[in-house]
Formats: sequence, structure tokens, C-alpha cells
Amino acid sequence: MRKVRTIAIIVFVFVGSFACNGSDEAEKEEKTPEPSKVEIKQTEGKYRLYVNGEPFFVEGAGCQYGPCTEIAAHGGNSFRTWSTGNEKQSAQQALDNARKHGLMVMMGLDVAKERHGFDYNNEEAVAEQLERLRKETESLKDHPALLGWGIGNELNLRYTNPRVWDAVNDIALMIKEVDGNHVVTTMLAGIDADVINEIEKRAPALDFLSIQMYADIINLPKRVQESGYEGPYLVTEWGATGHWEVALTEWGSPIEQTSSEKADAIKERYQKAILANDDQCMGSFVFLWGQKQERTPSWYGLFTEKGEKTEAIGVMQHLWTGEKPQNMAPRFTSAIIIGKGGRFDNVRLSPDQQYTLNINLEHANKQDLNVRAEVMPEPKELSEGGDYEPRPASLEDKVVSTGISEIVFEAPPEEGAYRILVYATDKHNNAATMNTPFYVQP
Repeated sequence: MRKVRTIAIIVFVFVGSFACNGSDEAEKEEKTPEPSKVEIKQTEGKYRLYVNGEPFFVEGAGCQYGPCTEIAAHGGNSFRTWSTGNEKQSAQQALDNARKHGLMVMMGLDVAKERHGFDYNNEEAVAEQLERLRKETESLKDHPALLGWGIGNELNLRYTNPRVWDAVNDIALMIKEVDGNHVVTTMLAGIDADVINEIEKRAPALDFLSIQMYADIINLPKRVQESGYEGPYLVTEWGATGHWEVALTEWGSPIEQTSSEKADAIKERYQKAILANDDQCMGSFVFLWGQKQERTPSWYGLFTEKGEKTEAIGVMQHLWTGEKPQNMAPRFTSAIIIGKGGRFDNVRLSPDQQYTLNINLEHANKQDLNVRAEVMPEPKELSEGGDYEPRPASLEDKVVSTGISEIVFEAPPEEGAYRILVYATDKHNNAATMNTPFYVQP
């Protein structure tokens, strides 16, 4: 019976501050907010997080710098980060904003990855990392919006040195030494028996595991059972089908789902994977409550680059609250380049020639929709594991005209792999996205 040891420590902290107005009035004591007390309990066979004595099923999203507080407006209760912030937003700001909107934060601690060149045999470097994380923990541990600590992100991805789990255990022990109020986990890419065995031996100080999967999340209960893990877990990343899980064109470009296909998949995956094993699963953070470039600018974000909301946000609101949004996002049902085909047809175009993309959309008020498009080359610098990836620049003047039924564009003059990306938006800031890869071949 394998499970990561669950440790719940409750510490009551009272912090006071004194203010003096310079008069003869008695000093007035002002209490700062107490930290939340977070622990794990197993009740009637179900593991749950408890916050200040109340059960807390995580209904959240991954959100580092995006519109995180909007999660609350759509019925969510929390978000997770991947680090304690940078020049865009500090962890303190994220926690303060979360508290104002009634949200809790699973705070990420940025732990070095072996695949980035970090050597876990280097004891001096490991010790320096531990001391850095100690300072970060001490500065944030008493915030009332803090839910827990996520030690690293996908440290098992392409790793070979099991001593990383020794370091994770030391970090977990350090956190429990300085902060007895919050749970501690680490985020894994998938789950398998070999990793579970190493963590069980080397990192028993973890309170539970966190799992990250995309298309294969539909098999999550089965994967957990196969791994032998019987303890509690969170799903800390899941969402659209990953770019490594989809069909490729003949020239190797991954074929992206439309925003509507993503929304449909997210609904099914939540119902059949997140909720299907609620004896062990304590909730999830859908990915990504914001926008990022990874293979395309629209692949993983639930928002567009312009901040418009895709259909998946309405789906999550329905799943979290039981109520659908009053205004639903538009849906793409088809897109065909006349005479050439669609996304799965290995479209090859001639340079400098004009083509027409026929599109079909569904929306309650189609006449109110606006359509925009861009042509862009495939990225040359490809990331792994969610690392930074530069966005290719759009090619100017390649879109000739746009409408709600067709888009006229011009193929670039240079041979290579490209996409035409299309966005349909309504007056309620909702958007549908799709793109078609093509190859320019003289």
C-alpha cells in the first residue's frame, strides 16, 4: 500500500502591531490577519484539503501573471503559480490580490531542473538553492491566502539523477520547520511506478503528489492505479491536448484543436478524470488562465493575446458552478482552403498566390461577430516542458480581407512551414480560435 506520508501540523500564530498617534491615547493593538491552517483529512474514504477546518475541493487554474482574479468571477476558488514571481508581479501581490477576491494560492517554488543543466550531485549548489527557498518561504508563510507549496515543476521530466528527490525532501522538511500551517507537494509530469518508488524512498516529507497530464488525463484513474500510488493528489496542470499528442503534417507541424474542440475535451476530461477518482483526487488547476506562446499563440491559453475569453472559460464556469454563462463564445465548425483542403490535408501552397479560406461559425448573433486573421511562420526555437518560447512575428500584409464566412490571404514568398490563424470575437469579449498549417512550396 503505497502513499506519500500525510503530515498535518497546526500552529496558531498571533502577530500584533502597535500604532501611536502622538497623543495621550492608549496604544491600540492591531492584529494582522492570521495565516490559514491547511491540512489533509480522509473522511468517509475521501481525501480532502481542509482550510481553517472546512473542506476545500480545489476548483482552480494555473495563473502566474494573467487575469488571475477573474477565476473568482467564474466560480473558481484558487490558482497556482510556478514561482514566487518576478518583475511582472511579486508573490506578495499575487497573494494580496487573491485575498481580495476570496481565492487561495498554491505557491510555486522555482526548483532547478536537471534538464536545464543543474547537477544534484553538486552539494554546494543544492545548499544554495535550499537557502534561497528558505528566504522565499519565510517571507510568505503567514499570508492568509496561501494554500500550500509546490516544490518545483515536472522535475521528473527527462531526469536521470534520483538525488533530486533528496533535495525535494530537504525543501519539504525546511518548509515544515519554518511554516507548520501549509501542505507541501511536488508537481510531476505524468505518474509511473518508478518515480513513485523513488519519491516514497527519498521524499517522505511530502504531504501528497501533484500530477500533470493532457490528452492522457482521460486515463488518469487507471494511470494512478498502475503506479501503485494510493495517497491523495491534485491535478495541477491539464487542459487542451498537448502539441506532442496530436497528428502532424507531412513536414512535422502539429495540428492544433479549435477552441471549440478544446472546450469539448476539457469538459469530458474534467468529468471522466478529475471527478471520477474523487476518493484520491482533491481537485485541479486547469491550464492556462492566461495566454502563452507554445507552438502557437493560442494552443494552451484560455484567453487570447488580446485578453478575449475562449469557450473553455464558459465550460469551466459551468463545471464549477452548475450555471452556464449568459453569453456563450462563438464556435468554429469548419475551415477549408478552397481547392486545397483543411487542417489535416497537408495543404501546400504556391508562393505569392492568393487563396480563400472558407469558415463556418456558430453563434447566437453571427451578424455581430468580428473576424481577424494573421499569417505566421512556424517557430524555429521550440521549447520543452512549458519553457519560454519566442513568438514568431506575424507576416504583415498577407491577409487581404476578412469576413464571417471567408478570408482571403496571400501565401508568403519564401518556402517553408506557416499557419493562418483565425479569431472570431463577439461584443462580450468572447472568442473562437482556429488555425490551419500549410507549406509554401515553389
